[in-house]
Amino acid sequence: MDDPGQVADAVLDGNPRAAARLISWAEDRDDRAWRALERIHPETGSAEIQGVTGPPGSGKSTLVDKLVDSYREDEATVGVIAVDPSSPFTGGAVLADRIRMSRRSTDPDVFVRSMGSRGKLGGLAPAIHDAVRILDAMGKDVVVIETMGVGQGEVDIVRTADTVALVAVPGLGDDIQTIKAGIMEIADVFAVNKADLDGVQQTVAELESHLRLAFEDADDDAWRPPIVETIAKNGDGVDELVAAYEGHREHLETTGELDERRRERAEHEIVSLMKERVTERVLGSEEGTRRFEGFVEDVMGRKLTPRSAAGELLER
Repeated sequence: MDDPGQVADAVLDGNPRAAARLISWAEDRDDRAWRALERIHPETGSAEIQGVTGPPGSGKSTLVDKLVDSYREDEATVGVIAVDPSSPFTGGAVLADRIRMSRRSTDPDVFVRSMGSRGKLGGLAPAIHDAVRILDAMGKDVVVIETMGVGQGEVDIVRTADTVALVAVPGLGDDIQTIKAGIMEIADVFAVNKADLDGVQQTVAELESHLRLAFEDADDDAWRPPIVETIAKNGDGVDELVAAYEGHREHLETTGELDERRRERAEHEIVSLMKERVTERVLGSEEGTRRFEGFVEDVMGRKLTPRSAAGELLER
């Protein structure tokens, strides 16, 4: 199945093989992907897009697995995109989440895809927006994105998901202060996982203290992220986490913030793609590459500033 139109139609029919192929095309920046995505785009916009982020070792993957269980009990169809870090040397990724969730392979209403970050900063893979769009078009009620857990720079998820849950664990201590400047600010829900460990109440208290400061001057109708204690390994607190997701979704719809978030998402994606296209035009040929290398030499030789070199390249 190599025809973009046929693949697009199969995706709209809910065919998982077609969805997998189209996601691969999008990851490879294959021209066939763009033609198929044009076809499916009008049929998107119905899925709830949920993000799960947090530090490495916080149990995100196990929590996502239990989230899928909860949604399936309510007969919702689910797509999972798990982003794993890529090697900076080979570009390969472990894709461990696909292994961990392999038991889902027998459930036709669950689609799991691991994606390598391919060196992308911010915790997400370059083709993540396309992958979300594909799972939305194939009819998934909920799309869950699990980021790779890179730390405080992992903020791109807020430009991709409608609701973001930050997973913390007891024992972070001063680390909460460390990550506060980054991913703490993007959370719509806090999940304190591994709540059977010592120190859970201290962790909850630290999060509550942070929220009091963050919302000290907030309007009365502003959304205040709830804190949910979970034990992912046995599913404790997962239903409460689902309820928190749903509560935030209702808030977004009631206040009109859902449309606002999705507008900001569209703006960000368009700007990102414009940057990508400009880079392709500058470096997309041997002549362009030689010209670029010449400007690099001029900058190294102090003949031009980087800003001047960029300006001249764009003009040409």
